Amino acid sequence: MVVTKKTLIIITLALTTILAFAQDDNLGNDSSVYKKRVLETIEIDVLSSYYVQDGSNAAVTGGIGTEELEDFATNINISIPLNADDVLTIDGTISAYTSASSSNLNPFSGASSGDDDDDERDGDDDDSITGSPWSASSGASKHDTWSSGNIGYSHSSDDRNNIWSANINFASEYDYTSYGAGGSFTKLFNQQNTEIGVKTNIYLDTWKPQYPTEIIKYIHNDGDLFVGFFQDVDILDNVGNVVDKSDPDIWHPISNTLIEDKGRDTYSVSLSFSQILGQNSQISVFSDIVMQKGWLANPMQRVYFADKSNYFIGEADDIPNYTSPSNQDVFQLADDIERLPDTRLKTPIGMRFNYYLNEYFVLRNYYRYYFDDWGIKSHTANVEVPIKVSNSFTLYPSYRYYTQSKSDYFAPFDEHLSTEEFYTSDYDLSEFNSSQYGFEIQYNDIFTKAHLWLVGLKTINLNYSYYKRNTGLEAHIISLGIKFILDK
Repeated sequence: MVVTKKTLIIITLALTTILAFAQDDNLGNDSSVYKKRVLETIEIDVLSSYYVQDGSNAAVTGGIGTEELEDFATNINISIPLNADDVLTIDGTISAYTSASSSNLNPFSGASSGDDDDDERDGDDDDSITGSPWSASSGASKHDTWSSGNIGYSHSSDDRNNIWSANINFASEYDYTSYGAGGSFTKLFNQQNTEIGVKTNIYLDTWKPQYPTEIIKYIHNDGDLFVGFFQDVDILDNVGNVVDKSDPDIWHPISNTLIEDKGRDTYSVSLSFSQILGQNSQISVFSDIVMQKGWLANPMQRVYFADKSNYFIGEADDIPNYTSPSNQDVFQLADDIERLPDTRLKTPIGMRFNYYLNEYFVLRNYYRYYFDDWGIKSHTANVEVPIKVSNSFTLYPSYRYYTQSKSDYFAPFDEHLSTEEFYTSDYDLSEFNSSQYGFEIQYNDIFTKAHLWLVGLKTINLNYSYYKRNTGLEAHIISLGIKFILDK
């Protein structure tokens, strides 16, 4: 899961909101002279989104299997002017999801998903235990809620040429917690035609590790296949024969080592430069350095090795079709969990170029190059063309293209070798390219005529995006955003 990314996106959006209001007219240094407030009144942004995806490369089941996922999220951002120069921002998000792939942390129907040593099988006296990477399990990990909160503070100088900001944040999910803090400084000069900025963030995460059922049961039972989860459960070889559990060459994970360091720390520094080139154009460039250390692999994700024999639990008839969605009743026992280096250095470099064509069209271009010390290199290009239909309505068609090379540690299902030090079958680290098509419509209530008690409507945004990878993953997201202002 890319939980830290979600937190980073929310923080970035909050900071962007603060800075957008802070960059105001140059009113001079004399504090006794009237100056326009950075933010005139309290503003409330509410954003709700629905996301759905499907694919066939689930990392939890070793690089094959269903990637079905549904997510409904709501974000509320409140910006409060404390005085003419200072703004307090409070941001909160709740995201509830259902994931078929995460549910297969324990794919075995008829078996307990608990981690204690005296497991009892669910259901009746039916000895049949089955599972499949192609169907969702009913396990507890199928559903979960992700939540986050952020508090930000921004101060602008009297002349509005210097902006300081700071924030603290928290995020939580069933398998991790995250604490973060950050700060930024922005300097405007050359009659505010030029802007430079620096931003820093730190995230201190702690895993509450969850492991594939077969691996954690094996380790908890000291490798005894005659007790606990494995008691009275047949283990099948590659051709469907029941194997002798007392055979020393029977299935076992290649390592009994679980997460040793439950911490995952992220440190980032961002530099940006923006310049108004002329009456119709603006360019900006940016660069980040992101350092991560700690346990950077996901303990939920299985890995299978080509040089190890395959063993299964379930129906022998489905073994020949294991990698096909037609397999609904057999599951291959994992050889290990994903293992990756305990450090990672990421460096994105990018630029934006905006050009005002006329009163109806604006061209917004974005490009980013990214590389890290895990071997990934990527290119992102995005174009958006806001179209002003009227004073109240604006359309935002957009297109985004992304391509990346694979990580040094990636291999597809059952292609890694047990002699490797690091390995993953997570297709987020594979070679792929993707396209995203978006369309947004925005309504602006210029004079905030629409009111409900003390709250006035400012904008409404409705957005739809379609995302597709060449690996087969497809996703749809629809979001509705509404911005209110509180009457003075």
